[in-house]
Amino acid sequence: MYEILLSKGAEKFVRKQDVPTKKRIKKALLDLAEDPHNNILDTKKLSTGDMRLRVGKFRVIYELDNENIIIHVLDIGSRGQVYK
Repeated sequence: MYEILLSKGAEKFVRKQDVPTKKRIKKALLDLAEDPHNNILDTKKLSTGDMRLRVGKFRVIYELDNENIIIHVLDIGSRGQVYK
């Protein structure tokens, strides 16, 4: 299982969400930590080299560090805000 590290901005975003949204994001991140190469999850490689996980209307932007078995969550936000 991969370790998940959230940036300060990602932590702040999650803290501001309502309980059902927090649970949805947490479940998606735990599923990602179990197997980040799982084809069932809605992930995509971005042109910047980062990865994207879709959780409903939100996007989780992350880097995958296979060497150290870590997922660095860089940003979480709505589709319109996260790609700016």
